[in-house]
Amino acid sequence: MEKIKWGVLGCAGIAAEQTIPAMQQAENAELYGIASRGLEKAEAFQKRFGFAKAYDSYEALLDDPQVQAVYIPLPNSLHGEWVRKAAAKGKHVLCEKPLSGSAKDVEDIIRCCDEAGVVFMEAFAYLHSPIIQEIKKTVQSGAIGKVTMAEAAFFIVPPKPEDIRWKKETLGGGVYDVGCYPISLFLNLFEEAPEEIKAAAHFTGQGVDDFAGMYFGYADGKKLSISCGMCTSQRADRFYLYGTEGTLEAPIPYNAKGALHYSIVRGDVVTTKTMQVEDNYKLEIEQLGRCVLNGEKPWVSHRFSIENAKIIDRVLEAIGY
Repeated sequence: MEKIKWGVLGCAGIAAEQTIPAMQQAENAELYGIASRGLEKAEAFQKRFGFAKAYDSYEALLDDPQVQAVYIPLPNSLHGEWVRKAAAKGKHVLCEKPLSGSAKDVEDIIRCCDEAGVVFMEAFAYLHSPIIQEIKKTVQSGAIGKVTMAEAAFFIVPPKPEDIRWKKETLGGGVYDVGCYPISLFLNLFEEAPEEIKAAAHFTGQGVDDFAGMYFGYADGKKLSISCGMCTSQRADRFYLYGTEGTLEAPIPYNAKGALHYSIVRGDVVTTKTMQVEDNYKLEIEQLGRCVLNGEKPWVSHRFSIENAKIIDRVLEAIGY
């Protein structure tokens, strides 16, 4: 099987813990290059994961004609700069979420990729999960009737004090880091943006939100409640959809793999569906590879990324970020 030669810009935690191991498993991916702002760290990753080459700068990796696609796990505030630079060098791009600090910038980033003729996808790995896709089909089939209300929560334990997620200049905060998951989830499930958004948040001394609550109102009258943050003693993620004929309960951690389940509750009858789910990051890497090799369309579409960014903009405005 033909494989894409991947380069990774930076030695971020998500790259080391999730995406690079997924690249090792992906059938159509080859670990080719790893770059850091210091050669020592890049060489440590090269040895740890088996990259063919290490570079002492992001520019050096992008200048290598052997690199076909790059994964960008840099701080949120640097995404736009390096997606543009990668596209200008003819590299296909998978960039971590959230793509940027404004929908306007997201539109420009995507325009740059389109003009350069490269494949681009925002890295919402969980949207590649078969169980998320199955739940969407189940809801659309009318299994719980007409959806009238939904709720979602995603909380993580507070990052270490020096973590960039506590810094406003790097676009830190709970809405950017974890709130973007349920926001994107319901944009995917409902395929529409809310007409009304109300939100409130608690801010730290550094000026970033560690807790936020949101209300979304839709044209057909359904309502959505989202709560998120970086302030709990243990991670918590779940979502429920309430319909005219039943409830869908999904205690599914984002990007989880293995045996996952959701339930349909209709009166006293509970029907539980269990699925074996592969590593979402592996599915994401393989899908972008197929986009390059076989002409597939990115599962996380350009339009989706733009619409999701517009909703995040509205939430941040509402909370006064």
